[in-house]
Amino acid sequence: MSLHSNHPYHLVEKSPWPLIASVSALMMVAGLVKWFHDFKVSLFLFGVVSILLVSAQWWRDTVREAAFQGLHTLKVAQGMRWGMVLFIVSELLFFFSFFWAYFHSSLSPTSEIGAQWPPASINGFNPFQIPLLNTAILLASGVTVTWAHHAILENEHSQSVQGLLATVLLGGYFTFLQAFEYSESAFSIGDSVYGATFFVATGFHGLHVIIGSTFLCVNLWRLVQGHFSSAHHNGVEAAIWYWHFVDVVWLFLYVSIYWWGY
Repeated sequence: MSLHSNHPYHLVEKSPWPLIASVSALMMVAGLVKWFHDFKVSLFLFGVVSILLVSAQWWRDTVREAAFQGLHTLKVAQGMRWGMVLFIVSELLFFFSFFWAYFHSSLSPTSEIGAQWPPASINGFNPFQIPLLNTAILLASGVTVTWAHHAILENEHSQSVQGLLATVLLGGYFTFLQAFEYSESAFSIGDSVYGATFFVATGFHGLHVIIGSTFLCVNLWRLVQGHFSSAHHNGVEAAIWYWHFVDVVWLFLYVSIYWWGY
């Protein structure tokens, strides 16, 4: 495509990555089914590795278009911001379904689980131990990522790197503590509707923390490489929005599932 055009939009070149990503996602889902039924994990792992490789190549092309080819004009950047906003809205609705399932069962517990919540056989986590520490960690990460954002706006390169690095470390610490909490759990995902809703909701949030940390790591590398300025930093701004979304969802999870459901 010629860089000289009569419109501000970016018409992307032909790319193999959408098709290969679709096939990789199909392999991953089929591998999950095979894992659940035949206890063979090879196809699932192959799909995951394929998704990671395709993502790295696709992101490389996008970074090249934004940072080196100058294809992300103001109009393109505005469209990307709206795309990220709509993506976060879809993620909010995704978690809304988990909260709906949780409150549907907790506000009117059936006789099958002893007509009480949590069920009599379930010993839930103390909300004032690891869950409270994780809450403090995510709140602190919200402060550090905001620090990084403002530092980018002020062209304070070293401070923005420090803030983003601190956020990544706090995200990794949160993930470590949640994995430790799961290992010490007295119940499993198969223990009534409580176990199912607890592990699905908190587990998917943990997955989003890992994705958000990866998102921030990529942008930390780009920040070190000098890809961002105060006027052009859409990638890191999208990562910061996503991280704030992760923070807010955790606050609702802590209040409703850990504290109120204890």
